[in-house]
Amino acid sequence: MAGPSSSSDDNLDSTVTSDFGPGVPPLSPDATPEEKDAHWLKYVYKGDRMPQLTVRSVIMGGLLGMLMAASNLYTTLAIGWAFGVAITACVMSFVIWNAFRAATGGRLSRMSILENNCMASTASAAGYSTGSTIATMFGALLLLAVIPEGKTAADVKSWDIQPIWVVAAFTFCTGMMGVFLAIPMKRQMINHEQLRFPSGVAAAATLRNLYAESKEAIYGAYALVAGIFAGFVVGILNTGEGTLGFIDRFFASIYARTGLNIRLPELVPADGFQQIEGKKPTSFGFEPSVLLIAAGIITRMRVCMSMLFGSCLLYFVVGPWLVAKDMATAGTGWIAGPDGHMVFDKAQTVQGVIRNIDLNGDSTVLKFPTWALWGGTAVMVFTSLTALALQWRSVARAFTMSRHGDTRSEGEIAALSAIEVPNRWMIYGMVPLTIAMVIVQMVAFNIHWWAGIIAVAMCFFLSLVACRATGETDTTPIGAMGKVMQLLFAVLVPNNINANLAAAGIAANSASSSADLLMDLKSGYLLGANPRKQFLAQFAGVFFGTVAIVPVWFAMVPNKARLEAFAAPATRQWEAVAKVLTNGINYLPESAKWAIVFGACVGIILPVIEKLSPPKVRPYLPSAMGLGLSWVVPFNNSLGFAIGAVIGKIWELLGKKSSDLFAVAIASGLIAGESLTKAIVAILRTLLDLLSTGATPPTP
Repeated sequence: MAGPSSSSDDNLDSTVTSDFGPGVPPLSPDATPEEKDAHWLKYVYKGDRMPQLTVRSVIMGGLLGMLMAASNLYTTLAIGWAFGVAITACVMSFVIWNAFRAATGGRLSRMSILENNCMASTASAAGYSTGSTIATMFGALLLLAVIPEGKTAADVKSWDIQPIWVVAAFTFCTGMMGVFLAIPMKRQMINHEQLRFPSGVAAAATLRNLYAESKEAIYGAYALVAGIFAGFVVGILNTGEGTLGFIDRFFASIYARTGLNIRLPELVPADGFQQIEGKKPTSFGFEPSVLLIAAGIITRMRVCMSMLFGSCLLYFVVGPWLVAKDMATAGTGWIAGPDGHMVFDKAQTVQGVIRNIDLNGDSTVLKFPTWALWGGTAVMVFTSLTALALQWRSVARAFTMSRHGDTRSEGEIAALSAIEVPNRWMIYGMVPLTIAMVIVQMVAFNIHWWAGIIAVAMCFFLSLVACRATGETDTTPIGAMGKVMQLLFAVLVPNNINANLAAAGIAANSASSSADLLMDLKSGYLLGANPRKQFLAQFAGVFFGTVAIVPVWFAMVPNKARLEAFAAPATRQWEAVAKVLTNGINYLPESAKWAIVFGACVGIILPVIEKLSPPKVRPYLPSAMGLGLSWVVPFNNSLGFAIGAVIGKIWELLGKKSSDLFAVAIASGLIAGESLTKAIVAILRTLLDLLSTGATPPTP
C-alpha cells in the first residue's frame, strides 16, 4: 500500500508501506499541505479516543529519563556520543508497567499506546535534550581553567568554575528554548514536508508492534523482538574492553574454553582502510554496530549514498591532499624522517603556522572532520535556509495559519487548531526565556546584552538546521551547530573564551532539544497522538532532566583532575576550537575558509536544482543535507548508513511484501536493542565509577 511520500528525499521509495500502519488509505504524493492535514485528521488521529497525557505516563517517563540522562552524560565523557532515549524508554516502560500490573494482580490498567508515546516524550526530553552541553561546554570551561600555583588539577573544583545555579539555569533555559522553538517547525517539517525522522518512525513501529493484535502486526512484533535480541547481542559483543569487568571476564572465559575471541573489534580494519605516512584518519573503517545500519534501512538510499559519497571524497581525496600540502609547508610539524618518510614532530611546529589537518593529542590520528566540519556545516546551514526560502508559501501558512488557498472545511480547521500547538505559545515562552538567558550570559559569562540577544536569536536558525538534518538523516549535528556560534562570536566578541563557549552551548542545547521534540512528535504523528499534549509532556521532561543532570554532573566530575581522567573527545574538541577562535577567524586554515564558501554555494545550488528539476529526476539528485553531514561525522558513520540503505533496497527488490512487513520492524528492534544495551552499560559504569571514587555532590 502506498503511503504519503516524503518530500525531503525519498520519492524514489514512495511505494513503501505507509508508516501510519495498516488500514490507512494511500495519499497522493502530490497532495497539498491542507489535503495532508485533512487525511491525517480523518484516518490517523485518535488522540481523543484513548488516554495520553496522564500523571503515570509523565512520572514514568521522567524517572526513566533521569536514568538516561546519567548514562548519556557518561557516554559523552567516555566516547563523545549520546544515545537517543525515546525507543529505549518505550520498551523499558512497556516492560516495567506490565511487571507492575502482574505484581498487583492486574488491578492496574494497561497503559495505552499513546500514553506510552507521551511517556517517551517526557523521557526523551529528560534524558537527552537537557544534557547536550553539560559535558561539552561546561567541561571545556573546566579544562581551560588555570591551575593556581602550588595546586593540582584536583584542587580546581567544578563548582568554582561555574556555580550550581548557573549550570542549572543554563541547562533548564536552553532545554526549554528548544521545546518552544520547535513549535512552528512541527507543522512544516512533519505535517507538510513529512520528513522521515527515522528514529521517530522506529519508535512508532516499536510501540505499534508492542501493542499488536492483528496477524500482520503480530508477525511484525516477532520481527521487532528478534531485532531487539540481535541488537542486544551486538551491544554486548562490541562493548569496549575495560568498560565493565564482568563483561571482560565473560569474554575471557569464552576464550579460555574455546580459543575464540568473540568480542567485536572497535573498527574493521583496526588501522582503517588507508594510512598517510603511518597516521590513521579518524574512524576510517567499518564499525561493527547495527545502530547505524538499522538507521540506514529506515533513512533510505538517497541521503545515505550522498553521505557515503561525501565521506569518500573527504577521506580518499580532499583529506590526503591537504595533508600533503601540510607536509610541504615548513613549520607545520611535518619533517623528513631518517628513512625519507615524512613524520610528525610536535616540537618542530612553529607558532603562527596553521595546519590544515590537525592530529590528536598523541599525534597518531589525523582528524579530518575537525577541518571538514566548517564546510559541512556551511552546506547544512545554507541548505536549510534555501529550502525555507523556496517553500515560503507553505512555511508562511505553517507559521501564520493563513487561510489563503485552504480547501478544508471549517470543522476540519477548528479540529486541527484545537490539537496543534498554537504559534503564540512560542512567543509566550521565548520572551521570558530570552530575558533569563541574557541575564545568565551577562552575569555568569560577561557577555554584553546585545551579544546575548544575538546568541538567542541565532538559536532559531540553527535549530531549523538541526531539525532538518535530523529529519533527513536521523543525526543531529549538535557539535556543528556549536561551531557556527563559536565562529560567529569569534567575530562579534573576540578574545573572550567564555562568551565563545557560552554562545556555542546555547545553540547546541536548544538545537538538540528542538530536534529531539520533533523526533518524538513524528512518532506521535504516525500513531495519531494529540501534538499539544505531547508538547506538554516534553515540557515536563525538561524539569526532570534538569533535576537529574546537574547534580550528576557535579558528582561525576567534581574537579578538573576527574574530568581529565575521561577521554572526553567532544569536550576536548570544544576546548580546542575555543582556543583557536577566540584569537579570531584568521586562525582558521585558509582551506577551511574556502570550504565554508564552497559549502555555502553547494547548500544554495542543490536545493534550487532540485526545485527546478522534474519530479522523476529529483530522487536521483544528491541530498545536500546528506553531503553536509558526511563532512561532520566520521567515515564509519556514513559507511554504516550506506550499508543499511543498500540492504533495505536489495530486500525491497527481492521481496516487496516481506520488506514492507519486516524491514522497519527489524531495524527498529536493532536500534532499540543496541541502544538499550549501551544505556544499561553506561549506567552501570557510571554507578561503579562513582562507588569506586567515592565522589559526592557539592553543597551549594
